[in-house]
Amino acid sequence: MRAGARQKSYQLLIISPISISMTPTHNKLPDNFLKELNAFLGEAGLLTSEAVLRAYDCDAYAPEKHFPDAVTLPKNTDEVSRIIKLCCQYGIPFIPRGAGTGLSGGATAVKGGLVIATTRLNQILETDVPNRRMTAQAGCVNIYLSKAVKADGLHYAPDPSSQGACTVGGNTAENAGGPHTLKYGVTTNHVTGVTMVLPDGEIVRLGGKAEDSPGYDLVGLVVGSEGTLGLVTEVTVRLTPLPQSVRTLLVIFDTADQATATVSDIIAAGVLPAALEMVDTFIIKACEEAFHLGFPMDAEAVLIIELDGLEAGLDEETDRARSIAEKNGAREVRQAKTELERALLWKARKQAFGALGRLGLSMVTHDGVIPRTKLPEVLREVSAIAARHGLKVGNVFHAGDGNLHPNLMYDERNPLQVQSVIEAGHEILKLCVDVGGSLTGEHGIGVEKMDAMPWLFSEIDLDLMKKLKLVFNQNDLCNPGKIFPSAKGCWETEHGPNMVRAAGRGVAT
Repeated sequence: MRAGARQKSYQLLIISPISISMTPTHNKLPDNFLKELNAFLGEAGLLTSEAVLRAYDCDAYAPEKHFPDAVTLPKNTDEVSRIIKLCCQYGIPFIPRGAGTGLSGGATAVKGGLVIATTRLNQILETDVPNRRMTAQAGCVNIYLSKAVKADGLHYAPDPSSQGACTVGGNTAENAGGPHTLKYGVTTNHVTGVTMVLPDGEIVRLGGKAEDSPGYDLVGLVVGSEGTLGLVTEVTVRLTPLPQSVRTLLVIFDTADQATATVSDIIAAGVLPAALEMVDTFIIKACEEAFHLGFPMDAEAVLIIELDGLEAGLDEETDRARSIAEKNGAREVRQAKTELERALLWKARKQAFGALGRLGLSMVTHDGVIPRTKLPEVLREVSAIAARHGLKVGNVFHAGDGNLHPNLMYDERNPLQVQSVIEAGHEILKLCVDVGGSLTGEHGIGVEKMDAMPWLFSEIDLDLMKKLKLVFNQNDLCNPGKIFPSAKGCWETEHGPNMVRAAGRGVAT
């Protein structure tokens, strides 16, 4: 067995016949390894107490929990390089982690090992307004990039719903999107360069400020690679001018079919909104109870339609969108008259997940992609799938590009519900693929969807991807156990069916 290799065991604590809790039994990392880390990171940069490690047992994909053996908090690229070189020396798996807002388990330590968190890599290093470029460390929060250049009439366009917390490094790893990607594109359309530590500790610079670099598009390869090709420590991004004018509509419908028909008709008419978002009745009620925005509780769907650009002609575009909505039976169309009103309209979309959190349940948020024309039938089937599994579901999603976000609510203390939410999620993803869609639009594959990859890709396809990964990550220490199908189903782990059966017997299998 190579240095540092170890097995992890778990003790099962039965709280009630349907409630289990996992307590890790850690085998310590090699003492010399920890001493060498502590020598240059200090106590504040190396976390090993079990109480602290509980905060790192998962990202925002809660059904898959694994405790890391330690967490490091480097302050710069050189420290990241030294950490990774030590991991290679001792054979310790390492896992890049940003803010932990990822929704597919990409930052979860599925094989234990060392989490390398970018929390302290949080500085904007350079702002080049004339060339519309900015370089920021990977741990810089997304919204801070836009705030730093707002006075210059610029912003960083990708805007995930978690942009007040998520980091540009995590966005780069997952190729994050957001409501305004319908017009402006996802992260890969806005990253021109990265500084990256390879899985052997070597520091490389890919791309830069230039619009394009000759040769292979290695930056494009890294963006969306989910931390399996190395750890990005700095990102150079393209800054986009703020639009001259914005028009924001909130359109209320009695039925979801009316709303989805409006989405397709707007795009078919040649109108390209900056954002075209849909919120269903479950989310409407949760947001109204949380924020008291004045939404009708009996509405089945709400669309947020935002158009931006030059002042000239924008009112005409807005009137076209309004007319299409009214032809499809819109009950009411509200238009924001001030920036404050616009912010309030967006509050229901941006803080929907927080509103759901008030329900006292855990949540799994999916992001399968489907053709826009399939929205009505898929939404009906999503509701049917949730009902079959005894789960509540709310939909708030990027309707303009068919990127669904069904939010399945469950009690993670109940292993049967954990099993149900995972099975229902797989059924929803299979549905998306079957209607001509994809597994993910912006959340990544991680551990959540890796065993669904054969639904989209042949063995030859997957083998080629694995070979490409091996060019960078030969020893598979860098974020192992992600993206590619495993020998066993990804949900047959601590919370899977074996654990559910064990809950009834009082033993772990």
